[in-house]
Amino acid sequence: MRKKIAFALLMGIVTTGIISFTLITINTDLKVADFLKVWSKSWAIAYAVVIPCILIIAPLVEKLVNKIIK
Repeated sequence: MRKKIAFALLMGIVTTGIISFTLITINTDLKVADFLKVWSKSWAIAYAVVIPCILIIAPLVEKLVNKIIK
């Protein structure tokens, strides 16, 4: 279980960081200081949302994949 939690925490950092950075870059025209402020806030919110999602949804998806691919 500790391994799954560690995976969720690290995967959450990477994925939310990349996605929030990309979307803010595409959808805004902010100066560097404003960009970093908006990005860090967006990243923190996304991270808080994604960790429970990874911990709850990943086992369900894994079971589904195991049923589909036998």
